Amino acid sequence: QVQLVESGGGLVQPGGSLKLSCAASGSIFSPNTMGWYRQAPGKQRELVAFIISGGLTNYADSVKGRFTISRDYAKNTVSLQMNSLKPEDTAVYYCYYRRLPSQNNYWGQGTQVTVSS
Repeated sequence: QVQLVESGGGLVQPGGSLKLSCAASGSIFSPNTMGWYRQAPGKQRELVAFIISGGLTNYADSVKGRFTISRDYAKNTVSLQMNSLKPEDTAVYYCYYRRLPSQNNYWGQGTQVTVSS
């Protein structure tokens, strides 16, 4: 089992920045991938960004150039630095962990990000 605890959500004005963090504990194995999904009201959950142990990253087109994902492998944490935030970034953001090549994700509880003036 893996437990994920997220932090860092909140309310920010358009153009502002937030940093989300997620700490994983429990049975952590490599190789693995960690990342972030988000779900806005009335919409499907969508992948925002992920990073694979070894450093490979990928981003949704809508956040490229604005968001940066990073990991601290010693602490089993993943962070998402979000800059130039837009109202359309408003959503609940969920951290996930998946051991590779498993298809089973472990999820955090979600953290609300609201971008509004």
